[in-house]
Amino acid sequence: MSGEEVVVAQPEAAPALGEPMDINTALPLVVRKSRAHGGLARGLHEAAKAIEKHNAHLCVIADDCDQPDYVKLVKALCADHNVKVLRAPSAKTLGEWAGDYGEQHEAVEVVQHHKD
Repeated sequence: MSGEEVVVAQPEAAPALGEPMDINTALPLVVRKSRAHGGLARGLHEAAKAIEKHNAHLCVIADDCDQPDYVKLVKALCADHNVKVLRAPSAKTLGEWAGDYGEQHEAVEVVQHHKD
């Protein structure tokens, strides 16, 4: 079904290799692997371009997105191009999956300390 939404909760722990996964543990892994292989589009502009070029297979929107027009546009594009829509628990969680660490992340502190 196109335009179908699934709400994904925060995963507890990654399963061992070979064990069956549910959507809550699979989605973060898919986002991380997409990023690692250069197949991740972030933000409205990149996502819209990927969807319209038929390069998108999945779109993830944060539950706490406070831009209803943004969500409406992305859902409409996904429905028109038969791209599945999944929901992440929060923008912060989705950002961590996508590698957008922000200023509070430990990795940023390590890099900044190393530069000095």
